Amino acid sequence: MGYARVSTHDQRLELQTDALAQCGCQQIYRERKSGKTRERPELEKMISQLRSGDTVVVWKLDRLGRSLRDLIDLVAEFQERGVEFVSLQDGINTATPTGRFTFNVFASLAEFERELIRERTNAGLASARARGKRGGRPAGLSKSAMEKARSARILYDSKIKTVEEIAQTLGIGRATCYRYLGQADSGDAAGK
Repeated sequence: MGYARVSTHDQRLELQTDALAQCGCQQIYRERKSGKTRERPELEKMISQLRSGDTVVVWKLDRLGRSLRDLIDLVAEFQERGVEFVSLQDGINTATPTGRFTFNVFASLAEFERELIRERTNAGLASARARGKRGGRPAGLSKSAMEKARSARILYDSKIKTVEEIAQTLGIGRATCYRYLGQADSGDAAGK
């Protein structure tokens, strides 16, 4: 099975589909979607029809995966199903020892990169904590939000307006209004 993808409607699929047909693909799935989007219906359709012994062929690696991690996950899924993978321009064929080795090198590099990112992130967080910085969302409401919370509480306690009307008056959503009422009740204001 072949898979061809271009990112925009202005680009043409013929270069890829001709190469896929020439290498013997009996069925070619054509997609006009950005590689960045998660929704690629033709790719999903192809994957749902894969059977053990099939081979997925692409013109180039970047036509299949959004990222190296995505590509590795897809090929790992193919291997679990007993499906081989071929990239014509990159010279990768997981049916051969050299192709599997090449792809495993890519996978190892991606794993190494993820671990480096994790280490740098953890080191940065530890350094920030040592300087007294705290990560995450600030606790409590800002000064302007606390003023709105107090106004919401006054209007609510007066029983003149419904929560929906209070939210509209203050220019906030109904769920936010309820949250503000709870904050005004508890007096949990960081006052930032």
